[in-house]
Amino acid sequence: MGYPASDANLHKVASLAQRLFKLQPADHGRSSVFERELNAGEDGVEFGADLIFQPPSRFLVDSLLDNDDLLEGPPSSRHDGWHDLDHGYSNSTYHHAVVDRRKLSLEWLSNACDRIVKECASQLSRDELAMAICRVLNSDKPGEEIAGDLLDLVGVSAFEAVQDLMLHRKELVDAIHQGLLMLKSDKTASNTQLRMPSYGTQVTVQTESERQIDKLRRKEEKRYKRGAENRVEDDLSATNFSSLLRASERRSPIEDLFGHGQGPNSLAVTALPQGTLRKHFKGYEEVIIPPTPTAPMKPGEKLIEIQELDGFAQAAFRGYKSLNRIQSQIFQTTYYTNENILVCAPTGAGKTNIAMIAILHEIGQHFRDGYLHKDEFKIVYVAPMKALAAEVTSAFSHRLSPLNMTVRELTGDMQLSKNELEETQMIVTTPEKWDVITRKSSDMSLSMLVKLLIIDEVHLLNDERGAVIEALVARTLRQVESTQTMIRIVGLSATLPSYLEVAQFLRVNPETGLFFFDSSYRPVPLAQQYIGISEHNFVARNALLNEICYNKVVDSLRQGHQAMVFVHSRKDTAKTAEKLVELSRMNEDLELFKNETHPQFSLIKKEVQKSRNKDLIGFFESGVGIHHAGMLRSDRGLTERLFSDGLIKVLVCTATLAWGVNLPAHTVVIKGTQLYDPKAGGWRDLGMLDVMQIFGRAGRPQFDKSGEGIIITSHDKLAYYLRLLTSQLPIESQFISSLKDNLNAEVALGTVTNVKEACLWLGYTYLSVRMKLNPLAYGIGWDEVMADPSLSSKQRALVTEAARALDKAKMIRFDEKSGNFSCTELGRIASHFYIQYSSVETYNEMLRPHMNDSEVIDMIANSSEFENIQVREEEQNELEMLARTSCPLEVKGGPSNKHGKISILIQLYISRGSIDSFSLVSDAAYISASLARIVRALFEICLRRGWCEMTSFMLEYCKAVDRQIWPHQHPLRQFDKDLSADILRKLEERGADLDRLQEMQEKDIGALIRYAPGGKLVKQYLGYFPWVQLSAAVSPITRTVLKVDLLITPDFVWKDRFHGAAQRWWILVEDSENDHIYHSELFMLTKRMSRGEPQKLSFTIPIFEPHPPQYFIRAVSDSWLQSEAFYTISFQNLQLPEARTSHTELLDLRPLPVTSLGNRTYESLYNFSHFNPIQTQTFHVLYHTDNNVLLGAPTGSGKTISAELAILHLFNTQPDMKVIYIAPLKAIVRERMNDWRKRLVSQLGKQMVEMTGDHTPDLMALMSADIIISTPEKWDGISRNWHSRSYVTKVGLMILDEIHLLGADRGPILEVIVSRMRYISSQTERSVRFIGLSTALANAGDLADWLGVGETGLFNFKPSVRPVPLEVHIQGYPGKYYCPRMNSMNKPAYAAICTHSPTKPVLIFVSSRRQTRLTALDLIQYAASDEHPRQFLSMPEEVLQMILSQVTDQNLRHTLQFGIGLHHAGLNDKDRSLIEELFANNKIQVLVCTSTLAWGVNLPAHLVIIKGTEYYDGKAKRYVDFPITDILQMMGRAGRPQYDQHGKAVILVHEPKKSFYKKFLYEPFPVESSLKEQLHDHINAEIVSGTICHKEDALHYLTWTYFFRRLVVNPAYYGLEDTAPEILSSYLSRLVQDTFEDLEDSGCIKMNDDGVEPLMLGSIASQYYLSYMTVSMFGSNIGPDTSLEVFLHILSGASEFDELPVRHNEENYNEALSKNVPYMVDNNRLDDPHVKANLLFQAHFSQLELPISDYVTDLKSVLDQSIRIIQAMIDICANSGWLSSTITCMHLLQMVMQGLWYDKDSSLWMLPCMSSDLVSSLGKKGISSVQQLLDLPKANIQTVLEGFPASRISQDLQHFPRVQVKLKVQKSDTDGGTFSLNIKLAKMNSNRKTSRAFAPRFPKIKDEAWWLVLGNPSNSELYAVKRVSFSDRLVTHMELPSTPTNIEVSKHHRSLFPVLFSSVYLKVLDFLLLSKFLQGPAPTLMGGCVAL
Repeated sequence: MGYPASDANLHKVASLAQRLFKLQPADHGRSSVFERELNAGEDGVEFGADLIFQPPSRFLVDSLLDNDDLLEGPPSSRHDGWHDLDHGYSNSTYHHAVVDRRKLSLEWLSNACDRIVKECASQLSRDELAMAICRVLNSDKPGEEIAGDLLDLVGVSAFEAVQDLMLHRKELVDAIHQGLLMLKSDKTASNTQLRMPSYGTQVTVQTESERQIDKLRRKEEKRYKRGAENRVEDDLSATNFSSLLRASERRSPIEDLFGHGQGPNSLAVTALPQGTLRKHFKGYEEVIIPPTPTAPMKPGEKLIEIQELDGFAQAAFRGYKSLNRIQSQIFQTTYYTNENILVCAPTGAGKTNIAMIAILHEIGQHFRDGYLHKDEFKIVYVAPMKALAAEVTSAFSHRLSPLNMTVRELTGDMQLSKNELEETQMIVTTPEKWDVITRKSSDMSLSMLVKLLIIDEVHLLNDERGAVIEALVARTLRQVESTQTMIRIVGLSATLPSYLEVAQFLRVNPETGLFFFDSSYRPVPLAQQYIGISEHNFVARNALLNEICYNKVVDSLRQGHQAMVFVHSRKDTAKTAEKLVELSRMNEDLELFKNETHPQFSLIKKEVQKSRNKDLIGFFESGVGIHHAGMLRSDRGLTERLFSDGLIKVLVCTATLAWGVNLPAHTVVIKGTQLYDPKAGGWRDLGMLDVMQIFGRAGRPQFDKSGEGIIITSHDKLAYYLRLLTSQLPIESQFISSLKDNLNAEVALGTVTNVKEACLWLGYTYLSVRMKLNPLAYGIGWDEVMADPSLSSKQRALVTEAARALDKAKMIRFDEKSGNFSCTELGRIASHFYIQYSSVETYNEMLRPHMNDSEVIDMIANSSEFENIQVREEEQNELEMLARTSCPLEVKGGPSNKHGKISILIQLYISRGSIDSFSLVSDAAYISASLARIVRALFEICLRRGWCEMTSFMLEYCKAVDRQIWPHQHPLRQFDKDLSADILRKLEERGADLDRLQEMQEKDIGALIRYAPGGKLVKQYLGYFPWVQLSAAVSPITRTVLKVDLLITPDFVWKDRFHGAAQRWWILVEDSENDHIYHSELFMLTKRMSRGEPQKLSFTIPIFEPHPPQYFIRAVSDSWLQSEAFYTISFQNLQLPEARTSHTELLDLRPLPVTSLGNRTYESLYNFSHFNPIQTQTFHVLYHTDNNVLLGAPTGSGKTISAELAILHLFNTQPDMKVIYIAPLKAIVRERMNDWRKRLVSQLGKQMVEMTGDHTPDLMALMSADIIISTPEKWDGISRNWHSRSYVTKVGLMILDEIHLLGADRGPILEVIVSRMRYISSQTERSVRFIGLSTALANAGDLADWLGVGETGLFNFKPSVRPVPLEVHIQGYPGKYYCPRMNSMNKPAYAAICTHSPTKPVLIFVSSRRQTRLTALDLIQYAASDEHPRQFLSMPEEVLQMILSQVTDQNLRHTLQFGIGLHHAGLNDKDRSLIEELFANNKIQVLVCTSTLAWGVNLPAHLVIIKGTEYYDGKAKRYVDFPITDILQMMGRAGRPQYDQHGKAVILVHEPKKSFYKKFLYEPFPVESSLKEQLHDHINAEIVSGTICHKEDALHYLTWTYFFRRLVVNPAYYGLEDTAPEILSSYLSRLVQDTFEDLEDSGCIKMNDDGVEPLMLGSIASQYYLSYMTVSMFGSNIGPDTSLEVFLHILSGASEFDELPVRHNEENYNEALSKNVPYMVDNNRLDDPHVKANLLFQAHFSQLELPISDYVTDLKSVLDQSIRIIQAMIDICANSGWLSSTITCMHLLQMVMQGLWYDKDSSLWMLPCMSSDLVSSLGKKGISSVQQLLDLPKANIQTVLEGFPASRISQDLQHFPRVQVKLKVQKSDTDGGTFSLNIKLAKMNSNRKTSRAFAPRFPKIKDEAWWLVLGNPSNSELYAVKRVSFSDRLVTHMELPSTPTNIEVSKHHRSLFPVLFSSVYLKVLDFLLLSKFLQGPAPTLMGGCVAL
């Protein structure tokens, strides 16, 4: 060894090593050790563990310890020349130290300088002195001069030192040059900006002073870069000594791997496996790595047999006996746990099966009750290449088919429709594609179902596409945390060194989920050869490359193996094959290649001869094959077969073969590592992935003991590939490069809303893991790491920088002060269409409102997606030719320019041209892949900017790119698969456009194209071409807003092959004058719609002064070129309403005290001391005068109290008159009732009644009531017969709340009752005072005029005049689809709560019950992820538990635990009032409710969030906007007068509607009349009541209406052009005439010369408040003996059910119901409200369980409506004298009340305690009805029941009335011939005092009622019907038919029946035969005690 080593020295070394180790940064040290333990199976030390450490000067080690063998470890940690000062300064020591040449280094020089400085007191520091010496030694001066200079520097006392320096000058100068060389290579590396992170980036520990020096050095370097000359002296002057010293000790990367050549003192090769050889040849160097022997099975290790798996899992492993070693080791964790997993294993180790095991585990979790619940989960498999995705898809579909799993590929090549995605359980996709899908909030529903995410080839993180994987994983992990749902991540990767960090990134537990297998686990061990060619001359290098390749192939052939040669272009395959054959001829080795001895040779030769590929045939002769993607599928298949059968010995192929086809060979040669990449625009190195995949093909598992992989590259890349493939390159993150795009995507998705969240999001990336471990690679100095170990400030800086850039490009809005981000349309478009940030910058610059075709193509060519495409000399000729032949547009810059080339290739794609040269083919393919999305994105950008011309233009180009047809070509080219090119060419030549062809006949078209049969064909396809017709009605709302009702009528033949399931149309409203789009929406036309009636769309558009001549409405197809329709809105004759809005100023008055009322009792009604400003200003008029008043003021300004003042005035002046309070909604009525019952009723002793659908008071209550609170419908129904109802004429005050709802659906009723009350008042000469309450109005004057309000009574305050000021924020959200858009609003809603009202009450309004639930759940989730899950709850746990126990609704019980309440019509009353109370008392902070709450319950909050302004309209089958009044009402709930200084409202709307709401929420909205649409019913009612007898009466009636007032002011809204008196009167006259005619046609009235009179149907419609359409339908469909089924259909068809909501996807529920009910419904109309009503009735009768809670509420409303409809039907039957139909209809009513079938069910089921067993046991005893049970004596009941408790039955029977009937026939005294029947009815249940009906299945309380029916069953004739109700007893009579013949007949036929029918109870009726009474005197008979 040179020196004996003592034990003491060894100890010393060990302790020094330990101290050195402690100096390392803690975390890195730990991970290195951990890695080394994990790597125990590997040979040698992990690369990167050999970190350099500067020796601090206090370590001075004895020179004896310098021996390499003692300080074992990498050579870079040896620090030569450490000397002990005690040795003195003698020559001997010096010589001793320098004897060993190897030890002479700059380190030695440094130590020598150190001594000189200390001993000789030099002026210079050590490093400065050393640097000066280096400069002197390195100069070109002669030796003596140098010696002199050195003596000058160090002084004479250090003469020996100078001697040594001169003696070893050469070695020192070599060291200096080595250092400079390394520094220079560092600089060039840093200049080229590492694409890949620096390999072996050494980690150095620096002291503060060194950092300063480093800083200086960097400055010097910058200066140096500017210098032009590169002389060594300059290099030295620009360098400092410490960096030179470090650099001199480093070696080149290849040296690093190998140590120092041969010799006793050389190190073992640390980085490469044992047995590695390194050989040098002329022009190249070769490194041979022997195969790693397969590791032996460990004790206890066993393979898992397939039969150990579950039964279903075995199906996927058909043909396998057992799993392999790797699969068996990971099996336990993968199959039995939900752990995230990372498996690192060599290629070919069967990772696909690991994925399969994970998939089977997931399937197992959804395998319940014997079948697979497929709709519960999705599995996503992310594969890096399309070829691999296709392979995986086919393999998994085949293997999972026994489990009935659908596996589909979703890549750029394979798109899936929404339905296909829903049906698929496993999606195989590429990272980019899955990124695009998860970026869109509209696809959230898909990503929410994902339960397993498998990422194949995770080591792709190192590739530039790695950023996508990071984005995906980060998004998935955040989704897991925020939704608290499990998504398992399984990562599969090749063997990689930094597997610990990757595991940390994938959130894998290193103890349980991390599996690392080295190359010893390869199924076939791999020998590797790396050859680096150092030849520089291009020709010589190529020759050498071919020669080496040839030699390697021949070596393999000599051993009898096959070989594959991988090259990197299609052309190269043939070239290389040619070269191999040529060289084999020269070397006379041809026989080795040939295969003529193969038994099948001659057979196969014939097959090969058939191929059209000349190369294939030629090479086959020589035993060589070629394979690339450009060959025909059949030729590729043939080649693969020949190779696997051994007929071809050498296959030359491209890398695609390694990915797509599993075709192994013993030897694999990679010939050259440069490949052309169109994305990079040039040559790049073969990536790690490809090399691994190709080497994975070496060695055939069944046949070979080992495989051989050979890579031939250039010498400078040798070290890189060695490191790569001996898995020593830590993989670095590439995320920073695409940070901007990914940040934008997250902001657009709504998951990142500020800098803080962005930093959190970055924390989920691999970047954040690697940045901490290897900061230098990411440009972070150690000083930054020391100062900020978590690197949070660096993350913040990265985010802020990216956000600033995005803000500059207008992709997000970044508020630096608050750190908040908000997304813009541009950013959203970029995210959804995957457009890079730099492209957006380009478009911002180049996109203009007017551009021509070639400018647009040029702009697209400038996209950064194509920036790397290069122009090559050899392509010029072909490009020029293409520009001439295939480019219709001018090419800017010509073919020699980069953008010109791209422009040519874009045009070529649309023209479907063909290309020859290889690089152009790949460039063109690359361009065409991105073209469609770029053009779509540009279209969206233009649409958002509102540019008409560019929008249409870009849409045309979208379609042109999709269909590869130019917009100027004939549109029928879109059928080019069906119409011949010849026909299309002729059509183009003859200039026959579509319009002309439409008008022509078949034969004319045939003549035009000179081909007769073609005419028919063209005409046929014209019919398939999508056309729509447009028509529109325009109504001005104000001077600046128009309402448009657009009708779209499809006009083409729908064929699925061309039109699919739906066609999309863009509806655009354009002002071409100003080039602006005022409205755009996407309309979906489905196949069903195309057959039905025209589709109606309604929207508002602005109009500006001066008016443009016209607007155009265009419908443009989204996918068909030249398919569009126009409609012109002309403004020539459009009359706009006057712009006059008069507002009352709020005067600055002193608030009036309550004492102004002058009445103690009245004062006590109020719990405040003073009236508010509005009440003060209106007080006098309301309380001291009888004037009519219209009070317009914002919601929440105390209008109700103002109304009370008027009531109190009436009580003071006319106490006998009544107050009628009309409120448009039941909810408001209920609120008023509750409020006034507490105050007015109890304190003033007044009577009050409620009249709504739920409550109908009796006559007495109405007569005695002082206050009547009613809905408009109820009052309308009652006041129609005002002549006969005295209490209607006793009304003295009418209060109309929310009168601005005149314009809403129910407005006409409000209008009619006011008009009627004014009319009554004028007739009876009793004045009625009107008080109208509304929000601020735009046209208060007209309303006041109609109400008869004078100047003094009109108060119309501004919307801003609120007692509590309101702050409104409107935020727009994009997204075509409603549900995802609502979903994307949840986070902003949560943010709004946190920002505006963190502790005060919040109301959130949503559109449906489902949304209340979803919103609440999301809020809980966001609160939980903020770590305050219960922040909205403020009550102790025990109180909460007590409350929860009272709640019945499951969802409500869940949300209440987190302080969030739900409020909607689906809750029962108890739950609802409980929630209201909790919210009012601040026990819960958030209430999510439907819009009805805004009207009903007065629950104000500090903050109101309106989440979405649309609701689903079941009738229109789409989402429509809430009326503006509703929105104002909701906003009005913000701000609590007692508590808040101001209220806040946040309105989240659909982006396009934002400007509309901005306008109308701040300026009052005009109220228009909607009476015209509902005029028929009201005119009919007035005709029935006698108010209208002539046409003049009708005209006079109309002048009382509000409609008439508005008609004069805004005629255009009602379709009138002018308001001249004659035009106006003819318009009204026509209107009345049309109405009369319609009513006459429907059978409601009869017109004669001098007037009109009502008919039976009209009277019934008016009496039962039905539509004239309904009774008309009854009249034409009901017959003498209509069956029950038909009656049910007629009932369901009533127009009262038109509004029954059929929500989204409810047709599926309806379909399921239709299969379980007895009567069939029309299956083609399952989304029709009438079909749904029918199904609900049948489900009610069959007592089926309804699918969702919404149906329960729907059923309630349907049953509620049905009673009056059935009663009307009974009246119609009775009036027609039809006995059978009348009785059937009565049965139907009984069925509705009892929820049973009349003909199928026993009436016993009316008893709540009844069960099937009991019914059957009673049946056996002959008891089948309640009637029979009632007839049984009590004693017998128990015996009949057999053990069933009789008390239960008796109790139930108590509910049924027992009625005694006595009949008596009398002869009328007056008229001798007639008889009358006297009937006495008495109830016999002595203890039953109520007349309430017992109908437990009917949702409302009803009273019992009875019909007396007199009829003749023999001829089914009905004589009389009488409806009676009584509580105790009743005496009545009925007239008998007068003809004595009837009675005579009846004696014999016993045929005259009086029948008593119940309207409630089933099958409880009593037939009494009258014939008995007619024999002899008329006795009084008891009709038995019967229950009826």
